[in-house]
Amino acid sequence: MSRKAHFSTKFQFFNKQYHFRASASERSTVQQSSTSTATSAAAATAPDVKNKRVKCMLYTLLFIIFQIVATVTIFAVIAVKVRTPKFRVGEAKLTNYIVQPSALRATLNAEFTVKNTNFGPYKYGSTAVDFFYRGTKIGEVFVPSSKAGRRSTKKIWGSVDVDLALSSNPQLSGDYSAGLVPITSSAKMSGRVEVMLVTKKSRSTDMNCSMYIVTATQTIWNIVCE
Repeated sequence: MSRKAHFSTKFQFFNKQYHFRASASERSTVQQSSTSTATSAAAATAPDVKNKRVKCMLYTLLFIIFQIVATVTIFAVIAVKVRTPKFRVGEAKLTNYIVQPSALRATLNAEFTVKNTNFGPYKYGSTAVDFFYRGTKIGEVFVPSSKAGRRSTKKIWGSVDVDLALSSNPQLSGDYSAGLVPITSSAKMSGRVEVMLVTKKSRSTDMNCSMYIVTATQTIWNIVCE
C-alpha cells in the first residue's frame, strides 16, 4: 500500500470517530435540554395546581356558607310568621239520653281541639262555647285557659247538658220524626303566640261548627267546622 493510500484510510477512520463522538455529544445535549425543559415545565405547573386546589376549596367553602345562610333565613321567615290557631270540635258523643213526649234531654260530651301550627306556643284564656238548636241557645261549656305547644294540637274534653223542649222549639217534633236534630256551636278564643322566645303576638280564633243528633242511634253525626 502506498503512503498516500495509508494516510487516506487513517483519515477516514478518524473522521468516523469524530462524527460518532459528535453525534453522542449532540444526543447528550438534547437529552439534557429535554430534561431541563421537563423540569421547568413541572416547576411551572406545580403552582398552578396548588392555585386551582385553593380556588376549589374557597368556592366549596363559599357554597357551604351560602347554604347555611339561606337555610337560616328561610327558617327565620317561617318561624317569625305567625298563623292563627284553629279552635274546633273534634268529636262528640251523647250520654244520659232521654226522650219524652214534649222534650229531648241528653249530655253532649265534646272533644275540643286547639291546633297550633306556629313555631312558638299559643297561650289562650278561658273560653265559653255556646251550643244552639236552630238559633236558640241550649247549653254552654267553658274551656279552661291553657297552652297549645309549638306545632301541636291541644285536646280538651267538655260536657254540656242539652235540654230541648217542644214548647219552646216547635220544629223539634219534625226534626225528631226525620231522625236528625241539628246542633251548632260557636266560640271566640283569644290568646298570644310566643315568637322565638322573645316577642308575643295576639291571635284570636273563632269556632263555628255544626252537627246532628241521630235519634235512632243516639249518636252525633257529621261534625263540620269552618
